[in-house]
Amino acid sequence: MSRRISRVESGLDLSEFLDRGHLAKCENRYTFEIAWEVANKVGGIYTVIRSKAFVSAEEMGEHYCLLGPYKEHCARVEVEEIELPGDNPLQGAVNTMRGQGYKVHIGRWLVDGNPQIILFDIGSGAWHLDQYKRELWETSHIGVPHGDIETNDAIILGYMVATFIDAFRKCAIEHARDNEINEPRIVAHFHEWQAGVGLIALRTRHVEVATVFTTHATLLGRYLCAGKMDFYNNLDKFHVDEEAGKRQIYHRYCLERAATHLAHVFTTVSEITGLEAEHLLKRKPDIITPNGLNVKKFSAIHEFQNLHAMAKDKIHEFTRGHFYGHFNFNLDKTLYLFIAGRYEFSNKGADIFIEALARLNHMLKESLPDVTVVAFLIFPAATNNFNVESLRGHAVTKQLRDTIHNIQLQIGKRMYDKCLTGHLPEGNDLLTKEDMVKIKRCLYALQRDGLPPITTHNVNNDAEDPVLNNIRRCQLFNTVNDRVKIIFHPEFLSSTNPLFGLDYEEFVRGCHLGVFPSYYEPWGYTPAECTVMGIPSITTNLSGFGCFMQDHIADPKSYGIYIVDRRHIGLEQTIQQLAQYMYDFSKLNRRQRIIQRNRTERLSDLLDWRNLGIYYRQARVQALQTVYPDYVDEGARYVLQGNFNYPRPLSAPPSAPPSPTSSRKLKKFLEIK
Repeated sequence: MSRRISRVESGLDLSEFLDRGHLAKCENRYTFEIAWEVANKVGGIYTVIRSKAFVSAEEMGEHYCLLGPYKEHCARVEVEEIELPGDNPLQGAVNTMRGQGYKVHIGRWLVDGNPQIILFDIGSGAWHLDQYKRELWETSHIGVPHGDIETNDAIILGYMVATFIDAFRKCAIEHARDNEINEPRIVAHFHEWQAGVGLIALRTRHVEVATVFTTHATLLGRYLCAGKMDFYNNLDKFHVDEEAGKRQIYHRYCLERAATHLAHVFTTVSEITGLEAEHLLKRKPDIITPNGLNVKKFSAIHEFQNLHAMAKDKIHEFTRGHFYGHFNFNLDKTLYLFIAGRYEFSNKGADIFIEALARLNHMLKESLPDVTVVAFLIFPAATNNFNVESLRGHAVTKQLRDTIHNIQLQIGKRMYDKCLTGHLPEGNDLLTKEDMVKIKRCLYALQRDGLPPITTHNVNNDAEDPVLNNIRRCQLFNTVNDRVKIIFHPEFLSSTNPLFGLDYEEFVRGCHLGVFPSYYEPWGYTPAECTVMGIPSITTNLSGFGCFMQDHIADPKSYGIYIVDRRHIGLEQTIQQLAQYMYDFSKLNRRQRIIQRNRTERLSDLLDWRNLGIYYRQARVQALQTVYPDYVDEGARYVLQGNFNYPRPLSAPPSAPPSPTSSRKLKKFLEIK
């Protein structure tokens, strides 16, 4: 069954609704999406909102608008300020707010889809803070300490958003009556607790608006997991108020829980986060709204294999420089693995990754000594400078490369001149003593006394750094005999980096396998990005992405998605399973890896917002039907019809062929019988 057919049969094709807002205009239906990260790059939700903007604008056109805080350093780059016509209800509401003394910026977000955007200057509403806090206390009995600046800003933004939406509703009703059209139906979709204050204000002020609240990770869940607790086995045992109070986030937890219970529709980004919310926030999600990607940004349908080869060559150059003096491995038999993300050592699974690498090192020494694995750990940490040894290695290899290049040019000229005389050139005619001296100087420069460095930077307080301490414990020191080499890069990648010269996307394309054995990962964009770029990855059944793939793919492993069990087995078995997955991948030959990358890239449609955006639409429709019982969704015939499922690839064998040893044992067993 083709991908297109499987999408349509499962009701997951959003293209029926991508009419640039024609249906929304006919129904006079408006959607506001509110988040702290709108045009404000401070977290993963920024990626969600930004990547979804194109599909949202295609679906709802001018009846879709994003609301968020005005952060000048981002807005000046990402937003084009434009005033709308005076009869537009959005402009009317903005003018009302400005008349009350608030600073409001309106325009277009300069991302795919160019959606309308309205940003609120929090400073202009700060003089109302005490009034807002009093209202919050009187309506919901939530008190906020004076010194919590982040929560104070969230309260100001929330009440400014609620005031704006109320003003917009009045302007839209007046506009509808003047133009004799349907009365407006409004949906306000809030992301996370910082924006959720606006939802609380709308509900306690009894504004007739359909509300949706999405949590991408619970506050308490993130804190509990960071404390190295057995989180998932004790979910139903936590005393949530006590735990929040211990961590001095009780007021934030109360805001999050209030928004969760006041929303007409509550959603989470994954089943695993839904389970977490059910126990910590005491409400089961109505709908799961998985995170997608704007696949068009990553698409390279016919050339992603070539892009992999080109990016891999750049990583080869880094490897040559970093391991100079100990460069005793074949790059054609070298595999690049990586882990990346926020520096949450245990939550991101860096602890079991390093332990599994130590076991992989032993396994490769025993059975695959010609294969080398270079593992990159990319976590931003406090550093004071580049590692001198790492920089020196790149300088030395550059000098060798330039010297060889110049000698090549000279040899070519000498060969040409010799051939013009009618004689075949001999070795002594081509390579002079001066050339030999230059080459020998470079070779002497390549000698080093110590081992290749583990880290590319000087890490502050490295004696207490968790990554470095675990590398020391596992004794992965990049010795000549090690088949697993480790490189800790404590900085986000960028094309201006003097060591790599690659941005993150290029680096991912050049690697062979992404490893993300997270313990706490509500969704997990890193393995999703690997998938749309055709790079296999290892994830876990405790990440939203891993659960989603398990639910929707018949055999994830055959598509290059390896899912480690971190939920139902012990830590020792989990580490062994992770090491085995990496070892199995190391045994694949080049042709098998190419086939697997092709299969992985096929899954990109599965993660496209054009498909996953349907879940957001379903949440909005459900909220509208709660507030406006007479609302009938014109697209009801396209509602979700249950789980869709990618079958096993046709080229995958139904089961592993028996090994010669097992065949002999079976034959002997049958003879005995």
